[in-house]
Amino acid sequence: WYTVPVERLGIPSIKVTDGPNGARGGQSFTGDVSSACFPVGIALGATWNPELIEEVGKALAEEGKAKGAHMLLAPTVNIHRSPLNGRNFECYSEDPYLTASLGVPFVKALPGDDPHYFKLVATPKHYAVHSGPESSRHSFDAQVSERDLRETYLPQFEACIKEAGAYSIMGAYNRTNGEACCASPTLLEKILREEWGFEGYV
Repeated sequence: WYTVPVERLGIPSIKVTDGPNGARGGQSFTGDVSSACFPVGIALGATWNPELIEEVGKALAEEGKAKGAHMLLAPTVNIHRSPLNGRNFECYSEDPYLTASLGVPFVKALPGDDPHYFKLVATPKHYAVHSGPESSRHSFDAQVSERDLRETYLPQFEACIKEAGAYSIMGAYNRTNGEACCASPTLLEKILREEWGFEGYV
């Protein structure tokens, strides 16, 4: 996938690949459709092994870079709570601590060790409270208390931003407490930028 460039702002097209368990996205940028495929998120979460998740991240960074990608839409650090959520297979667990413990090494692994050039930019997703039915994900309004938001749905995203230094984040498709997640003053301004000091892009 390629983003549309914004020439008036000097923003180039970015090559994006999706897949928390494989650098895929249909036809690769080199024309080769082959791709390594790791177990889905819930299976990786069952390993309880941050070091293994880091190795998965390193492998995906190598493959994504070889395919010409700039960023990977991963990891999925949503909380596995409702069987109605069609993305549960991407989630590591129902526990924010375990999810953060696995999301952080994945995010740290993707850029690589070069001080000047990234292999891939990690994009933790789907921010936040992405927990509705898949069939209505574009219109679902997730109602959540401030306590549940802060204790359950945000800690893993905060860790990926503050501990792992993620440069981008992907908004959820749905609404949270009446605000579209991709245009939420609460999620994007108050929490993400003001409280967490995020300076990357959504």
